[in-house]
Amino acid sequence: MLHQLAINSNTYHGFSLEEAMKGASLAGFKQIELAAVKDHTAHVLPEMSAKEINDVKALLRQYGMKCIGLGAHSNVMREEGIQNLLNSIDLALEFDCPYVVTATGDAHGDKDVIDDESVLIKNLKPIIEKCEKYNKILVLETHGNNYATGTSLKRLSQSLNDRVKINYDTGNVIFYGNQLPYDDLEASADYIEFIHLKDKRGAHNEWNFPAIGDGDLDFERIFQTLRKANYKGPISVEVEFTPAGPKNLDEVNESVQRSFNYLSKLLS
Repeated sequence: MLHQLAINSNTYHGFSLEEAMKGASLAGFKQIELAAVKDHTAHVLPEMSAKEINDVKALLRQYGMKCIGLGAHSNVMREEGIQNLLNSIDLALEFDCPYVVTATGDAHGDKDVIDDESVLIKNLKPIIEKCEKYNKILVLETHGNNYATGTSLKRLSQSLNDRVKINYDTGNVIFYGNQLPYDDLEASADYIEFIHLKDKRGAHNEWNFPAIGDGDLDFERIFQTLRKANYKGPISVEVEFTPAGPKNLDEVNESVQRSFNYLSKLLS
């Protein structure tokens, strides 16, 4: 499964995309999920000019990285979020990546409560149709107030169609859902097509996502479940540190290198 690893550029929140690609490629990563989150980590955005998009493509070539997904978190309960996600599918076409990643609510501080799921399904309809048209997969992340676990997203995905799958975030199910990612992962594995691989330390609602292998999660058990499910999708490594953030770029690069080394040993 080593070949399925990617770096989530959100790990380099506060740093440039070139710094992310350089650090991740030196660590050994060959694939990247590009963060396209407005007001947070906007390494790429649908509003970029043709020149800016070509500059990103040049960086991908320079560092030998392949884009495998676009992290385009959008609040799909709002009109502007729907439009942003529709525009992000065009950006995914530019970077030739098969997956568009989002949650249902805000990327941070999600406070929306979805009382009527039929509204969400209606809002997702044009996005799913555009994914079908351009052969993209929409992966909904275990995130926020309403769909924090794999089992809750599996029920939603079953009511939609094959263009909608799960992005399973191993840290979020603890932080948002207060569940360990073991039984829940196994129960929803057949609908998972994308993984945000995060470690976790501290209380369930404590923002503390260290380098892979530095936290409390049993990754051997997680990968046993993924192998049993014959999981073939991307495994996007994400380190989000604590609310204080990393001290500097060196700390990010060291965390990325330590994560890659840990996973290389585990998956070899």
